[in-house]
Amino acid sequence: MAIDRKRIISEMSKICAVGNEEGLIPAFNVFVTQLPASFWNGFAERLTRRVSSDMLPAAEYLLFNAARSCGYHTGFGIITSDEWKAVVGPMVEKVPDDVLHGAYAVFTAWGWAKSEVIEIVPNEKMVVRAYDYYESDVVEYGQSAKLSAYMIRGVSAAFMALAYGGDYQPKGGPEEAWECDQTKGIECGDEYGEFVVRHA
Repeated sequence: MAIDRKRIISEMSKICAVGNEEGLIPAFNVFVTQLPASFWNGFAERLTRRVSSDMLPAAEYLLFNAARSCGYHTGFGIITSDEWKAVVGPMVEKVPDDVLHGAYAVFTAWGWAKSEVIEIVPNEKMVVRAYDYYESDVVEYGQSAKLSAYMIRGVSAAFMALAYGGDYQPKGGPEEAWECDQTKGIECGDEYGEFVVRHA
C-alpha cells in the first residue's frame, strides 16, 4: 500500500482551520462548524435516552443518516481539496482503496477518530476500526448500554458511496446505497470500535 498514514496524519494535523465571523470554517471545499464534542455527544445521548424503546431504532437511524449525508458532501470536499491533492494525492496508486485509506488517515489527523480500514472487499464491504473516537466519551452518562458512534457509522457509509457510487451528486443520493453497522464500541467497554459497511 502506498499510503503513508503517519505522514498524512503529521501533515494534515498542522493545517490551521480558522472560523469566520459566523462560526463557520471554510476549508477543504466545505463549511464546517467548530463545536465541542460534548455538545454533539450530549445531543445524541439526550435524544436516544429520552425516546421510547420502540422509537429508539428510528432515532438512531436519523443520527446515522444525518452523519451519512454530511459525510458524503464533506468527504467529497476533502478529497477534491488542494490540501488533499498536495499531501495524499501523490500517494494514491490504487483507486479507490488508497483513497479510502487516506480518508481515514485524515479523519485521524483532525481528531474525529483514530481510525483505519482493516478490510476492503471492492464494491461489497469495508471494515473500519477506531481506537479512539469522540463519541466513545460519554463520561457524563457512564458506560453506555448501546453502541453510540453514529458519526463514524454514517461517514463510513458515505466514504463507500464516494468510492463506489459513481460520480458525486451535489444533491446527494448515492450514499443511501450503503449502510454501516457498529459491531463493537469503546463506549460499551470494548477495546475499540468496529464498523462494517455493506450495501443497503
